[in-house]
Amino acid sequence: MLTILPCAPGELNSLPMYNALHYAVWAIQTGYMKIKEILRDLRRRYREPLIRLLIKLFAYLPFPVVLKVGAGFGWVLWAYNGEMRRISEKNLALCFPQFSEDEIKVLAKQSLIETGKNITEIATLWCKPKNKITSLVQKVEGEEHIKNAIDNGRGVILLAPHLGSWEVIGLYISPKYPMTSMYRPPEMQGLEDIVRTGRTRFGSKLVPTDVSGVRGLLASLRKSEVIGILPDQDPGSIGGEFAPFFNVQANTMTLTSKLAQKTNADVIGCFARRKKNGAGYELYFAPANKKINEKNMSDSLEALNSEVEKLILKCPEQYQWGYKRFKSRPDGEDKFYN
Repeated sequence: MLTILPCAPGELNSLPMYNALHYAVWAIQTGYMKIKEILRDLRRRYREPLIRLLIKLFAYLPFPVVLKVGAGFGWVLWAYNGEMRRISEKNLALCFPQFSEDEIKVLAKQSLIETGKNITEIATLWCKPKNKITSLVQKVEGEEHIKNAIDNGRGVILLAPHLGSWEVIGLYISPKYPMTSMYRPPEMQGLEDIVRTGRTRFGSKLVPTDVSGVRGLLASLRKSEVIGILPDQDPGSIGGEFAPFFNVQANTMTLTSKLAQKTNADVIGCFARRKKNGAGYELYFAPANKKINEKNMSDSLEALNSEVEKLILKCPEQYQWGYKRFKSRPDGEDKFYN
């Protein structure tokens, strides 16, 4: 352990050389820690205002430019070789064991670039007027399944995994049909108003991720309305059971299955694919396997994950592989992520 002798700077010449060196090291370390503290405080103080400013700035940019900036950000995520890249490569290796190492790296890079686009495009989606958002939707396939269900007095559960631009789904559907989705406030509380306004501005209703929110979803389905669910999230220790997802056991939320069983709602898988060069989106809707509505939970969850797999395989490069989908493991299994 270093021994630092108290002294004034002018007394350094009278100290042995090694004590002067120790004093210099101490001064450098103290200054470094102080600078880190200042930077940490600045980050806490200005992070939210900076994000708000960037969202407003990107909202004024042409959409292709917004996506190019996002692609650049995604490329940085890849080049940095950080946690998201490692998680992406791990998930792809688990889900596609037949892929070579090079194939996994290529797909992981593409996925992170699309993740970058997903981050920057929300400025356009949350801030641009309705006619601008509508003009970005270049093609819609399968919307008649939603209309048919509602016309026949059945509610609709939209399964929208983290694939493509899931924000577009709600903005497209909510002006046409009554729609409710679950909502968890962002960790940065100063951004809640912009997130909430962005998602509800065309008529969508948000409910909390608790018992009252579940009651709200049930009420909407019983009124033959639409609800949106992200089905590929790990629910943690409550509200999930293990079921195969690309032949890997994944903690799968039971909420979708329970809602479908109680209301006999039509379950419809969907996603919005980004077109090349910022040309807009193609929306895809397809009826899911009726086994999701069955009472046997294991069969229901297996069918649910199978539907998510089908959607992902339509454009795997636009899936968010950087999410810790396999964070929870069955008893006795080792963790996949360090």
